[in-house]
Amino acid sequence: MRVVGVLVLPGSRTFDVSVVGEVWGVDRSDAGIGPFELRLCAPGRRATPLHPVGHLQATHGLSGLAGCDLVVVPGRVDPLAEVPRSVVRALRAFDGTVAALCSGAFTLAAAGLLDGRGATTHWRLLDTLERAAPSATVLRDVLFTDEGRVLTSAGVVGGLDLCLHLVRRAHGAEVAAALARRLVMPPTREGGQRQYVDPPLPPRPDRDGIASTVDWAVDRLADPVGVGDLAEHAGLSERTFHRVFLAATGSTPGRWLQRQRVLLAQRLLETTDLPVDRVAERSGLGTAANLRRRLRAELGVAPDAYRRTFRVPTAS
Repeated sequence: MRVVGVLVLPGSRTFDVSVVGEVWGVDRSDAGIGPFELRLCAPGRRATPLHPVGHLQATHGLSGLAGCDLVVVPGRVDPLAEVPRSVVRALRAFDGTVAALCSGAFTLAAAGLLDGRGATTHWRLLDTLERAAPSATVLRDVLFTDEGRVLTSAGVVGGLDLCLHLVRRAHGAEVAAALARRLVMPPTREGGQRQYVDPPLPPRPDRDGIASTVDWAVDRLADPVGVGDLAEHAGLSERTFHRVFLAATGSTPGRWLQRQRVLLAQRLLETTDLPVDRVAERSGLGTAANLRRRLRAELGVAPDAYRRTFRVPTAS
């Protein structure tokens, strides 16, 4: 993989284009990386506006894609913007590896390259991608997908994960690790993009008895409060409480309690230096082993990895 093309369309994201340039456009032959030929390909070989600022002068027209080993498709500010027919034809005719960064998956979808394949994109666009590529299998908790000839990545920095994966796939782990060190990032990141999704605030029921029970429970998450305790506080039988709670929140009481405790554990990992076993106790999850199990199930990462990623530094 020595010749890398970047498909530059109007509204392509500057960051995505810069990622490709940083990985394949910088001469690092002194470190055993490269050299690579980087082609900037655009319809008509013209200057193309990027988002949020700037223009990029193409070095090649669409015909330049044909001689590439790899074509990288950056995301665009409007993922549903029309893809020119000339671009669709060029992508369909290309017989090498194609990798889409972030919302670049929509460009591949327009060319039919995601049909029958797994794909991903930024977590905020996953539902939209399912509608744009109904024949694809949209994967929601991965940093990138590798379907052999066609690859896609999650949002923003997920594109850099994919680029390192491509270097590793073509040139080996040692070269990829050396490049990661140059970029000051880990060769691989733990977990998927689920850990980065903004958790929706759980709905607070508007029924007075249920609402006061929710408030009461949130103040006692560290205590051994169970569904029976919630029902007793609300003055209802467990069966009735389960039905009323589900109708009011869309969640069962047990699932709601578990989710609240995981959210509290996340906040403690982000904002305190408490040991993992104390975080488990304070959040009502009991033991460090149970906290690890629950965080793995909810977010795909262990507590220590989550803390390394999201710890909020204290003011000195």
